[in-house]
Amino acid sequence: MENPVKETKAQKSERLKRAMNPWDGLAEIRRFAREGFDSIPPEWIGTYFRWWGVYTQGDGAGVLGGKDGQGRALPFFMLRIRIPNGLLRSNQLRTIASLTSRYARGIADLTVRQNIQLHWVSIEALPEVLDELWRVGLNTTGSCGDVTRNITGCPVAGVDADEICDASSLALETDRMLAGNADFYNLPRKFKISITGCRVWCPYPEINDIGLTAIERAVQGKREIGFSLRVGGGLSTDPYLGARLNAFVRWNQVLPVIKGVAELFRDSDSLREHRERARLKFLFLRHGWTPHDFQKELERRIGFQLDPAEAEQPPDDVYRDHIGIHPQKQPGLCYVGATVLRGRITPEQMHTAADLADRFANGELRTTNMQNLLIVNVPRLQADDLAKELGAIGLPVTGSPFWRGAVACSGTEFCKLAITETKTFSRWLVEELEDRLPGFEQHLKLHVTGCPNSCGQHWIADIGIEGKKLKVNGQMEDAYYFCLGGALGLNQAIARPVGFRCLATEVPEAIERLLRRYLAGGRPGENLRRFFARHSDAELRNFLAGEFVEAVARDLPEGRVPSAVEG
Repeated sequence: MENPVKETKAQKSERLKRAMNPWDGLAEIRRFAREGFDSIPPEWIGTYFRWWGVYTQGDGAGVLGGKDGQGRALPFFMLRIRIPNGLLRSNQLRTIASLTSRYARGIADLTVRQNIQLHWVSIEALPEVLDELWRVGLNTTGSCGDVTRNITGCPVAGVDADEICDASSLALETDRMLAGNADFYNLPRKFKISITGCRVWCPYPEINDIGLTAIERAVQGKREIGFSLRVGGGLSTDPYLGARLNAFVRWNQVLPVIKGVAELFRDSDSLREHRERARLKFLFLRHGWTPHDFQKELERRIGFQLDPAEAEQPPDDVYRDHIGIHPQKQPGLCYVGATVLRGRITPEQMHTAADLADRFANGELRTTNMQNLLIVNVPRLQADDLAKELGAIGLPVTGSPFWRGAVACSGTEFCKLAITETKTFSRWLVEELEDRLPGFEQHLKLHVTGCPNSCGQHWIADIGIEGKKLKVNGQMEDAYYFCLGGALGLNQAIARPVGFRCLATEVPEAIERLLRRYLAGGRPGENLRRFFARHSDAELRNFLAGEFVEAVARDLPEGRVPSAVEG
């Protein structure tokens, strides 16, 4: 008798998705809560829960503590709250703070997609958490899974003094169109959209499946605002910066265009054959599509031709974090941006931030994709007092470039796919660098990711480090591999793997050596990105090591890389 052919990961996923729309399963979730964790079937644990922004968290050992590309799971969940365009009200933040205290052991994180995610949520508590979020207009629908993820946008939309337009209404309309829509519950993989009306492209449209950036043109002497369109951007193990189409998308065309791209992605059966190659970018990377091919198919689907693209001006090397006190377009008002180091925020900080937003402003806050928190509509004469109170609770509005620029994924603390611990490490790394380089002032994006999936977005950082393991005295220890010179905008580039790897404990010394070489040998006005660009991989590797060292490979594991569920 012949051995049956084993079902692939992709085949299993597609079978389960065809069998059920997970958004129809709320009654099942409530039953699991009554009957306990042991009543949950494997298809919910491994697949369906993700459509509700929920997945099991790891036991702290990460991927190496399990088998088949995933670590061991605990009977607790991570829950990700969807916050379109990062728009948040004080009562909503208080609710999140309360839920964090009662059901998440006090642990919450701001993510690189403007979400807030909780940890340690039990199945018994899950329905109550969902109900309380719904009562204040929040939800978790589609924050994970093969669906449209949180729609990102400029966190200072509507208040930015230099914005082209406030595009947040489009982000909210897109969210209503796709999140929870049964027509789009079964995409090949996750689908990310960014819409911004700002000039500095702060929500990183270049790394989204759809990136829309506002642009102006003159038509018969009249000003018209539309959007440039990029498609297929994404990071992970095959980073790809979105391809710009030859299109000027008018305001009233945005929703049809987004729906058309989503349908094109949904109907691309070739992308369903391999889970690791199921993102939109692989039409360009693996299936021979060109931007022209994509636009032709898109226009066929939407039923109209798009106007040719207008010349655009991508932002130069700008820092997009919105930290500090900045004037708004509204006279006499400003917004205040507070740093949340590596995104970890406590219930007490959230409660106080909500109270401050009510006391000093009108209760409006914003989350950012650099894991920070803003309060908007603050009277200018009160901004300094607000800044002092934020600083008193550990959310300073100023800080070293290391504090401001640090971004970290969940790491082995909670993620089953991670190789290294990241959150505590990132805090220690920042403190070490502040002690070692107290006068350093250059803007710096320092991104820490615990595995090759790049949830910490190390490919677009000035200094991006990717988690590895090294054996020391018979024990596997955390280590990091260096990628340098990532950038978006006018000088966009994927960070270069320079062939240097070291133990986690040696990372601060390596970065100190690198930055001291920059301070000593940088040209007048030269920023880090340009400094890295004019040095070879071998030179940068030697700067990091302090001596000549041979290049080492990124040391990717053999076989398939685990499929990311973060980011």
